[in-house]
Amino acid sequence: MNETLLRDLIPAVTGVLVRRGGDFATAEDAVQEALIRALATWPTDPPADPTGWLITVAWRKFLDATRAESARHAREARVEAEPPPGPTEDRDDTLRLYFLCAHPSLTPASAVALTLRAVGGLTTRQIAQAYLVPEATMAQRISRAKRTVSDVRFDEPGDLATVLRVLYLVFNEGYSGEVDLADEAIRLTRQVTSMTDDEEASGLLALMLLHHARRAARTTPDGALVPLAKQDRSRWDTLLIAEGVAILQQALARDRLGEYQAQAAIAALHADARTADETDWVQIVEWYDELDRLTDNSVVRLNRAVAVGEADGVQAGLAALAHVDPTVPRYTAVEAYLRERAGDLPLAARLYRDAARVATNLAERDHLTRQAARLNDVLRSSGG
Repeated sequence: MNETLLRDLIPAVTGVLVRRGGDFATAEDAVQEALIRALATWPTDPPADPTGWLITVAWRKFLDATRAESARHAREARVEAEPPPGPTEDRDDTLRLYFLCAHPSLTPASAVALTLRAVGGLTTRQIAQAYLVPEATMAQRISRAKRTVSDVRFDEPGDLATVLRVLYLVFNEGYSGEVDLADEAIRLTRQVTSMTDDEEASGLLALMLLHHARRAARTTPDGALVPLAKQDRSRWDTLLIAEGVAILQQALARDRLGEYQAQAAIAALHADARTADETDWVQIVEWYDELDRLTDNSVVRLNRAVAVGEADGVQAGLAALAHVDPTVPRYTAVEAYLRERAGDLPLAARLYRDAARVATNLAERDHLTRQAARLNDVLRSSGG
């Protein structure tokens, strides 16, 4: 049995239960119980109608939970009459469920956790492992999130931009525990793209595919980061790159540019270069200009300074950096890189060391520490 295909059914099943009168929190719990039962029974006894099977089992679980927890006659009357057997509803509520899980009243962390559980079909334990927190902590986070959205009408219009932002956050978590969140984010974004036919959803999917294509070359066997310029490009996944570029070209052809499309265009230019020296930095700077116009974001301007340094020389890059908020994460690391290229090794070494101290990612901290040590070795050997 393909567990991923099984999880693809979860949003639709949850939507059916909610439309039948179930509150979201209890319905989602019931679907999770049905999923566990399916994982146990389907390998030896696969159903003819998987969706119908899940709806039937989840609805019965929901009825059991409602009867056990509520004595209110009105609610009992609503849920007591189980719909007769027959074809399942043809309506797909998956997109509504995405909107609910990414509701603006939720914090980003809660929206991510609820999306992975209610839409992705992951267990609380799997989500907790992925985010390196205790299972009890994640259970509380999900429970609070479900209570927060419990009074939101299921048919309220949602914000697709918020959904995409949540999926982007999931993707950026990468891999931890038994669940590959990058793969999960790509799977869920494919769903959203197919349901919305939205150019920014396509742009986000293209961006994910293009970044994911470089994954195998991004670290050494011992886990050390490998900068983009030094990656073994023969290890990049050319099929993912080709798919990402094709999706991006279709989105750009609609001439409704958004930030994910612009980011994907930058990633595509990196993917198109056979060597680091062949990178079209001039065009990358132009795309960063577009991205800055769309987002007015300091992180974008920080990355643009690096691109300007490559396209127009290190002094131009330092001049661009002077217009960036110095409190932006990774500012010191970028300045260290540009100062090294400008030949100021003592200052670059100090900046790499300072950047390592404030790095929140262990792999990045190790990389910056190595950079500082490398320059200090050069300075010692040259008597500097």
